[in-house]
Amino acid sequence: MDYLILIPLLIVFLYGMFLLRNHPILNGIIIGVSIILLLLIVFFITKQYVSLSQNFIIMLVIETLIFFFLSRLENRVTIIFFVLFVCSIAILIFLSFRYEDIIIYLSFLIAVIYLLAENNQIFMRKSYEESASEYQNKILNKQVEEVKNIYLVMRSWRHDYHNHLQKLKAHIKLNQIAEANQYLNELEIDLDNVNQLVESGNLNLDAILNSKLSLALKNNIELNFDAQVPKELTISDIDLCVLIGNLIDNAVEACVKINAKSVKFIRIYIGIFKQQLYISVTNSTNEVIRKLDEEYISTKRGNHGHGLKRISNIVNKYDGFINRQNEPAVFVTEVLLPL
Repeated sequence: MDYLILIPLLIVFLYGMFLLRNHPILNGIIIGVSIILLLLIVFFITKQYVSLSQNFIIMLVIETLIFFFLSRLENRVTIIFFVLFVCSIAILIFLSFRYEDIIIYLSFLIAVIYLLAENNQIFMRKSYEESASEYQNKILNKQVEEVKNIYLVMRSWRHDYHNHLQKLKAHIKLNQIAEANQYLNELEIDLDNVNQLVESGNLNLDAILNSKLSLALKNNIELNFDAQVPKELTISDIDLCVLIGNLIDNAVEACVKINAKSVKFIRIYIGIFKQQLYISVTNSTNEVIRKLDEEYISTKRGNHGHGLKRISNIVNKYDGFINRQNEPAVFVTEVLLPL
């Protein structure tokens, strides 16, 4: 009967080798041979001190822990999950030595716990990858929509360009110079409104703000904004784009979900406060947002949760400060970054 323990021993070995077959760092064949040699050494060292069944259990536990730790080199786990797994194995070792008559059943239970732990990690990793992929696709769709919106605005101007020229020619032909000048001034104002909503003093910030705010206007969201910053900032262009982009994307997304009869608004202020870059985004919302582990997560999580996490990561990267407040029908985010 003791040799039945070799079945879970073999199951754990085969499944562990299966998981490590395409590992980017470890060589599966070398690992497999090394584990077999290690188990044989353990077997011959301990066989004179413990019974055969207990010897097999020791080999099974060592094998299980080795494969578990090797898998963690690529896929990390939370401390709680790690502690629970190790404690479960430790309890089963204790029981197997205390109650040797059920040691065979406990050996199968160790193998089952290992299989469940690894499959749980595979499921969690796939869920995260799918969620991240969905988030990236959503960001890409938003960027396409922003570019399309800018293109449509410029195309409308190109369409009207011929008409503007004809009107100017008519004024000049009739020697109506004052009227032609007035019309040119009106065109200049109109063109300024089209091209530039924000002039903050920083080219990269202007680019992201103008594209995002143009899309917000298209969604009939009331805007109130003010941005004045230096030409050069400590934060990189990419991080600035991700930070501002996610802040405004989340605000627009929240406004779009509001009932058509309710007021939709976004207020943005970006400036210098006490030698730091200060960013404040306030938007109307009908979402219930709760605080969990110092992270604000919306009731629907998903993409919105990814955006919130990326914002926090960038703030932490620059040793900044972030404050989120959920007031009735209003959500406020404040960010401070060192210059």
